[in-house]
Amino acid sequence: MYWIILVAGVALWWAAHLFKRIAPERRAAMGDPGKGAVAIGVVLSIVLMVIGYRGVDFINVWFPPSFTIHINNLAMLIAIYLFSPAPKRGKLVSGMRHPMLTGFSIWAIAHLLVNGDLASIILFGGLLIWAIATARIINAAEPDWQRGPQGTLAKDAMFFVGSIILLAIIGWIHNWLGVWPFPS
Repeated sequence: MYWIILVAGVALWWAAHLFKRIAPERRAAMGDPGKGAVAIGVVLSIVLMVIGYRGVDFINVWFPPSFTIHINNLAMLIAIYLFSPAPKRGKLVSGMRHPMLTGFSIWAIAHLLVNGDLASIILFGGLLIWAIATARIINAAEPDWQRGPQGTLAKDAMFFVGSIILLAIIGWIHNWLGVWPFPS
């Protein structure tokens, strides 16, 4: 039962996020209420993924080496930085085409590195494939993309410090949920 919930959550995430790309006329016809429907779909997908992921039986596929924790934490720091406004306001990654999708992909890969169970492969692998597919769909639909303006290194430093703080908070939340994400 929980396996179905997990897969349904990943599938609903895909559907809610790709709706306007796959059926733009239908999404446009929904107007502003369509934004609410998509938001509800995204929230419901997250709820289903959490319930499914936490409820499935643990089926080990591979044993991640202990050093992958370090790679995971560095990758998570990079992912959080890419989720920040740094790509638009900083200098280091200014003008990056898909900073959030790239950060999301790094987040998924980081979680695949440290979780060798089937549920993690379905969840994080499914979300990784979604992020890559979404970037390709956007690139195909909008090939004439232009780089935005470049920001400052001071903004990069500010967002980097913020990313470190956010990583610590996320680590604390993981610990509260019963998973210590940092090396012992």
